[in-house]
Amino acid sequence: MKGRSRRAIYCGAEVLILCLLGVALGHGQAGQPGTEQKPLMAEDVFKNIQVLRGIPVKEFMGTMGFFSASLSLNCTDCHVSESSDSWARYADDTPRKQTARRMVVMMNAINKADFGGTRMVTCYTCHRGGNRPEITPSLADQYGAPPPEDPDRVEFLVQPAAGPSAEQILDKYIQALGGTQQLNKISSLVAKGTYEGYDTDFANVQLDVFAKAPDQLAMIAHKVNGDRSTIYDGRDAWIAAPDTEVPVPVLPLADGDLDGAKVDADLFFPAQIKQNFSKWRAGFPATTIDNQPVQVVEGTTTAGSRIKLYFEKQSGLLVRQVRYTNTPVGLIPTHIEYSDYRVVSGVKIPFKWIVTWTDGQTTIQLNSVQPNLPIDAAKFAKPTPPTPPKPAKK
Repeated sequence: MKGRSRRAIYCGAEVLILCLLGVALGHGQAGQPGTEQKPLMAEDVFKNIQVLRGIPVKEFMGTMGFFSASLSLNCTDCHVSESSDSWARYADDTPRKQTARRMVVMMNAINKADFGGTRMVTCYTCHRGGNRPEITPSLADQYGAPPPEDPDRVEFLVQPAAGPSAEQILDKYIQALGGTQQLNKISSLVAKGTYEGYDTDFANVQLDVFAKAPDQLAMIAHKVNGDRSTIYDGRDAWIAAPDTEVPVPVLPLADGDLDGAKVDADLFFPAQIKQNFSKWRAGFPATTIDNQPVQVVEGTTTAGSRIKLYFEKQSGLLVRQVRYTNTPVGLIPTHIEYSDYRVVSGVKIPFKWIVTWTDGQTTIQLNSVQPNLPIDAAKFAKPTPPTPPKPAKK
């Protein structure tokens, strides 16, 4: 990607790690219906919010990621340079921030006047990864080789292509993993590995993962400036990280982030994949990933979001998951690629996966996975704010 701030805008990726990481959709404490967790709104945390009020903090940060992807700019391109060391300085006005506000108002007005309020025009419609929209046709683009088709694109099937049904593809996937009976024998997983990405300056740090059926998950990355935790207790989810990375010490997740993360929790124990989603569809155009033919199916989450799953045609294994998080200015695509499948207690598990989203990329590599170990319930409790490591004695 083009230039990025060292403080990457986390627009959902930290809760979008498939199979061994994630959080789930839901509100309230586990087993206590009616005690809804109130999401933090953007204006509750940040100052000088004008046109993006009334949305959760995570969705607000996702919107920043959408701007970044649309214009190929990083945080300090639009904010003052001092903001890289201070969340408070993000509130300072700059000419580009003021322009962005006008553009959002203009985009909303176009969609309302010309498309009946349906969002058909976004920042990306005109900018396409450039700071300034192009106004002159490019003969190089017109007569040059067209770019390859992006298999992550949102598609609407008018006439599905012939081929196996979604149920057949999913059945092959379950068998490729080891079969329903073997999958149901896994009640928990404890894993150790490494984590690296924008937030670690691409250095590998130690990672601990705890997962308990049906959908409790915890991930702790042991970073130099303090641990970064993503916790899901069965209904609620939080991110706790050093204050240089998230705007509040413990950030609750809500709305689209929880909906997308529920997909990860469900796929973590894939024996019930067909029941955990609805409106399964197949028949998408033929496509490849890394020159390998894949079969694509699409399902719908309980909250109505669509997810696309890409299965290697020959092996039947899942090699990519794609979903879209909604923001006020457009959909944010996130895809998770996994590989290095290894057999653990008779079940194939991906030991490596790469999460790519609009403002960063994270790579997870597991070194060991132990099944069916007892896990203390405290691992899935609401995290406490991380404590910075003590400086080394001189």
